[in-house]
Amino acid sequence: MTKGTLYLVPVPLAENATAKTFTPFLVDTINAIDTYIVENEKTARKFLKEAGLKRPQSELVIHDYGKHKRTSSLVPFFKELMTGKNVGLMSEAGCPGIADPGADIVAEAHRRGISVVPLVGPNSILLALMASGFNGQSFTFHGYLPIDKVERSKRIKELEQNAEKQKQTQIFIETPFRNNSLLEDVLKSAAPQTLLCIACNLTGEEEYVKTQSVAQWRLEKIDLHKKPAIFLLYRLFL
Repeated sequence: MTKGTLYLVPVPLAENATAKTFTPFLVDTINAIDTYIVENEKTARKFLKEAGLKRPQSELVIHDYGKHKRTSSLVPFFKELMTGKNVGLMSEAGCPGIADPGADIVAEAHRRGISVVPLVGPNSILLALMASGFNGQSFTFHGYLPIDKVERSKRIKELEQNAEKQKQTQIFIETPFRNNSLLEDVLKSAAPQTLLCIACNLTGEEEYVKTQSVAQWRLEKIDLHKKPAIFLLYRLFL
């Protein structure tokens, strides 16, 4: 029996960013399928409506892949795909599978011999790298740094060393309500000449991207509390 295709459907990073997010091909795709695997059903339905879904949402089959469902079997999520139906995978924000638990669904699809098609859409990590002015040919995304301040300070210094030795951009994130604490630790731990880029609310109406040295950041007050942000470290080699 022919298997279906798993489409990776990007969603907006910010409010009122619909026009920056949904491509014509994406709109055509969501109107050609009626089954989705999502991280949150309520927000997924909202995104589909914003993207221009034409069919009644009552006709949709939506599998919830929320955090309380991830310890159970993946078999139910693949029922339609294994019988030939195409299915969409949606994240809570940005691209499925990138700093996102949907990667487990994609990995299982490959194990089952199911075709995976990523659709074009916004990714905060790459958008931040693009706008930073840092090395875009060698970079590493580290996800979350340790919460413990001693361990976090040690990790920040390690990232600085990586940037210097490998000429590599170091990218990391934090839970939005802990952003200010992370920034404080970066400014305490990093060397004055180290470059720091902060990219906040990407694609949103209050988008903010700025690159300057740690010494310059220490002279500036910025409030990142509860704002989605990406942090990037780099060292210039003159």
